[in-house]
Amino acid sequence: MIRFFLASVLLACSSMVYAQYSPVSSHNQKGKVFAYWGWNRASYTQSNIHFKGQEYDFTLKSVVAKDRPTHFTARYFNPSKMTIPQYNFRIGYFISPEFSLSFGFDHMKYVMKQDQTVNITGHISGSGTEYDRAYQNEPIKLTGDFLKFEHTNGLNYLNIELRRMHNLLDERKLRIKNIELNIFEGAGVGILYPKTDVTLLNFDENDQWHIAGYGMNLVGGLNVTFFKHFFIQAEMKGGYINMPDILTTNFPQDHASQHFFFFQGNTNLGVIFKL
Repeated sequence: MIRFFLASVLLACSSMVYAQYSPVSSHNQKGKVFAYWGWNRASYTQSNIHFKGQEYDFTLKSVVAKDRPTHFTARYFNPSKMTIPQYNFRIGYFISPEFSLSFGFDHMKYVMKQDQTVNITGHISGSGTEYDRAYQNEPIKLTGDFLKFEHTNGLNYLNIELRRMHNLLDERKLRIKNIELNIFEGAGVGILYPKTDVTLLNFDENDQWHIAGYGMNLVGGLNVTFFKHFFIQAEMKGGYINMPDILTTNFPQDHASQHFFFFQGNTNLGVIFKL
């Protein structure tokens, strides 16, 4: 929750700073196209996960999960392996001197912490395991023979954002040759398209791409542009994810649902040019 608080503070501060400046005609982004590729670290609040199928209907409460970053190696820049780490891709267009519309693909990874103990309510039957019985808000250890639950391929957030950008050095006495320093803030909405890795009891997993739900987010950050066309960008992004239809097993009626808040810290490299 501290990270969410810091993200909120950053967004609020960037808005206040923006309010103290007035854009001038020398810095007009209208008509420009930008694209970037970057990498993220993500964190998630605890969530209740509801599993429902023909043989079971139960809820796990306050489940803890984390991301799964890839160790920094040359694969981050290898075109054939660039999609293995947690990454962010975005392409956008400035519809006015300050505002841009963009489409983004945020590839996060969500991994349930194995062997944690949570409370379970509901029932399980027909699995032929020791877990076949009724539960009433009692503790259970999430061992590998009971449940493995991961959005590792991944927790994919496809989103559209409206962002507002302002050049902090766009006063003649503050300008630095060939360098632009910008702040931005924005909001977005989108869908969740995960490929979820679930091993539940002795049921076969599904392992298919699937639209599982929706998300919404706020974003803010700092952009440094060099020679008008190349930039480095740091972002803080936080939002809400609701997935009511997560595929779990090979039985079409089986699914899981969960909702939680997320936070990203992103580092991006990009280009910008005028059409």
